[in-house]
Amino acid sequence: MAMVMALYVVVTVMISPLSYGFLQIRFAEMFNYLAVYNRRYIGAVSLGVAIANLNSPLGLIDVVVGSLSTYVVLTIIYYVTRKMTSERNKLLCVPIICSLSMFTIAAQLFILGDAPFWVSYLTIGIGEFVSLAIGLGVIWLMSKMTDMKKIKKLIQE
Repeated sequence: MAMVMALYVVVTVMISPLSYGFLQIRFAEMFNYLAVYNRRYIGAVSLGVAIANLNSPLGLIDVVVGSLSTYVVLTIIYYVTRKMTSERNKLLCVPIICSLSMFTIAAQLFILGDAPFWVSYLTIGIGEFVSLAIGLGVIWLMSKMTDMKKIKKLIQE
């Protein structure tokens, strides 16, 4: 779990210009897919968001709101997908749910930065969708090369 958290932080901070602000494509969001495989990743990714958001130009509010929003959204993803039998359908739910949840970031930019809410929501939602579409390719390839169910069993032991 610590490795997922650390990877989230490193990937986000390494490409900081794309990770924060009015138009963002946060490639570390690909780790959101891990919540489909095990609910333990919800905390790891949420803590990764909190630490990465220490770099945010929005300050401490982004640490709190961003990590809580991630926690809630990943919990929703976990419960929506846990009874689905199709891995494809599970993975396809992630970019839709995450992209729709970007209203929290748009609201922060609106309140703290005077950015227009709907324009921010659209640009950040599209950025989220793009990063998760790329992440979907990565996760899908990983699932074809590795038995994700075996990894899930190892994590639970």
